[in-house]
Amino acid sequence: MKKLTLLFCLALLFAGTPTFAQLSKQEKKEWKKKAKEYAKQPANLKQLTEDKQNADNQVAALNRRISEMQSAMSNKDARIAELEDQLSQMRGQLTAARAELAQLKESPVINPMDFSKGVVFKVQVGAFKNKDLSKYFDNNPNFGGEVRENEPQRVTIGIFRDYWEADQFKKYMREMGVKDAWIVPYKDGQRTEIKEVLENVTAEKKQGTE
Repeated sequence: MKKLTLLFCLALLFAGTPTFAQLSKQEKKEWKKKAKEYAKQPANLKQLTEDKQNADNQVAALNRRISEMQSAMSNKDARIAELEDQLSQMRGQLTAARAELAQLKESPVINPMDFSKGVVFKVQVGAFKNKDLSKYFDNNPNFGGEVRENEPQRVTIGIFRDYWEADQFKKYMREMGVKDAWIVPYKDGQRTEIKEVLENVTAEKKQGTE
């Protein structure tokens, strides 16, 4: 019975430790001596076993805690990367906004009622050789024209900032019998070609439909 107890003690003590084949002769003797002592005092062996189990449990708990902390750090690293990306985007937006603001400061502010600045559209209703209407042009922005030497006097009605409003007015004029009504653009008070402003007109219409 004592022999079986001794073998049991040895099995418990050396579980997870190097085998006798890895021990020196002196170490073997010392461990055999300890095994005999534990066989005589099983309470000490029980305490040793419980202490070892508690230590194993603590190690397992610490390993789980380390794993949790590593996972939390990984999540924090991902969140930091996300915030850095958002910060980079916000910096880009701020730079774009500053550039736009600087451009607005450099661009002159156009009074919508000052039709001598910027692009406006008028509807030409005719060109006359024998009719001088120039005396009606002054102080009447909605009625105007051009007087050039040896050329017919061009007469326009209406003045618009929006091309499509001018186009609608042109259609009304044609419905009223003015078949030669057509749109003429002016830029800073000077008559210009429609193709020079048509690109901006098309872009504005596209933005309005989006």
